[in-house]
Amino acid sequence: MTTLYVDGDACPVKAEVERVATRHKVPVALVSNGGLRPSANPLVQVVIVSEGADEADKWIAERCGSGDVVVTSDIPLAAKCVEAGARVLRPNGEAFTAANIGQQLAMRDLMADLRAANPLGAGGGGKPFGKADRSRFLDALEREIRAALRR
Repeated sequence: MTTLYVDGDACPVKAEVERVATRHKVPVALVSNGGLRPSANPLVQVVIVSEGADEADKWIAERCGSGDVVVTSDIPLAAKCVEAGARVLRPNGEAFTAANIGQQLAMRDLMADLRAANPLGAGGGGKPFGKADRSRFLDALEREIRAALRR
């Protein structure tokens, strides 16, 4: 059975996940270290893990597998989920796949090294999340859920 796992900390597309999951009757595990409101939707299970670095990531990585869909921005978590056979999406709709996860990890490491080498440099912070990102995510999640249910 397909399950939709969401790395809930700072996830901007929780409402969209719930909407698509409800349409397809797919259970959702919304995983966080805390601070999430419970959902009235019986398909949505809010999972609060113990505090600590990467506890939500560990919980998801231990449970996801082939036929599941994971939503996360965390690249190391995405790599574990892809390796387990899950379909993985960023909140902006970009897919993590076996073909691109190595490059994504390498780029993450490179950027961490560059930030460490220049601690006084520009902070950056990334581009803001907008309507186009939300729309791309909805389209991508719909495709991934349909593909996972067909398997």
